[in-house]
Amino acid sequence: QVQLVESGGGLVQAGGSLRLSCVASGRRFSINDMGWYRQAPGKQRELVATITSDGSTNYADSVKGRFTISRDNAKNTVYLQTNSLKPEDTAVYCCNADILYYSGGSWFRDNYWGQGTQVTVSS
Repeated sequence: QVQLVESGGGLVQAGGSLRLSCVASGRRFSINDMGWYRQAPGKQRELVATITSDGSTNYADSVKGRFTISRDNAKNTVYLQTNSLKPEDTAVYCCNADILYYSGGSWFRDNYWGQGTQVTVSS
């Protein structure tokens, strides 16, 4: 059906930046809202940022002013630009998408997750 694949994570020093990408692929689908979530060791998964199909954005208070979410609908891709990174931003970052897909003569709606990309910020 549809797959989400993230990239762009890595190890960076505090104050540095990373640009995360998430690409959706499949045969016939349409993407509604997309978002980034993160989960640090021993903690629950939390919302980082979301973006609607028309570009409206929402951010967690902890990343406002430092992270920027964007999307390229032609490329079925959502990005997360992370600046001024802090050690507390260390986590696995996962992409999420609300997707309509076509299968067996009908359209279906489902929620998809990527496998995640590790972001580690050293102090």
